[in-house]
Amino acid sequence: MNKVTVDFKKVSKSYFIGRHKYGRLSETLSSVTSKLLGKNTPIVQTKFWALKNTSFAVKEGETLGIIGKNGSGKSTILKLISRITYPNKGEINVRGRVGAFIELGAGLHPDLSGRENIYLYGAILGMKRDEIDLKFREIVDFAEIHKFLDIPIKRYSSGMYSRLGFSVCAFCDPEILLVDEVLAVGDVNFQTKCLTKMQSFAKSDKTVVFVSHDLKAIKKICNRVILLDHGKIVNDGKPNRVIADYLANYAQKSLE
Repeated sequence: MNKVTVDFKKVSKSYFIGRHKYGRLSETLSSVTSKLLGKNTPIVQTKFWALKNTSFAVKEGETLGIIGKNGSGKSTILKLISRITYPNKGEINVRGRVGAFIELGAGLHPDLSGRENIYLYGAILGMKRDEIDLKFREIVDFAEIHKFLDIPIKRYSSGMYSRLGFSVCAFCDPEILLVDEVLAVGDVNFQTKCLTKMQSFAKSDKTVVFVSHDLKAIKKICNRVILLDHGKIVNDGKPNRVIADYLANYAQKSLE
């Protein structure tokens, strides 16, 4: 039996959303004047629950897709798994090295070259220098950045950022690969390469958690899908069934 690699037990996560407290035009002008004079403007904070009492487990060899409207909690789950943030309540157990490609440019330094960033990001993901040396050529070949390897990446396009970041994650030999919507900035050929790479991970008994609005990609590579709505799991099962539920009952609401 395949072991559980990611286990969420009644997890809740909230954020505070702050905004300046403005009222009538006269109050707004007064507030702006106060700010120019160095006085603080009152800030109203609202608590937003990104996840509410969420429980699920993912096993090795499973490719889990997470779908839902914007703000439903999809990216929050990836950030909790990768320990970028922590829950307010509940317990999260993660077993294995995590490779997380969830924000474009995360782990990369704009003033360093592509070559230097491979070593920097690889180290952040837990690779030793000799491991990076062994994987270096594969990373460069997969990213297709040979001509730009020694150029500062601040001159890269968003697509080249995506190629470099995903390639390092994919070749850092993680047991758990997390991928967010950021793949959408890459060209079609590179997206296809990434999806194929993610499929090969699952076949080698590794875990993939994939967040995307691209339902065709979800259906193609995932063997299980979770549907989120306002921080709660409303469906969990086979891709065709869960995607059909989303299209019938949730996707249309987001367009209204």
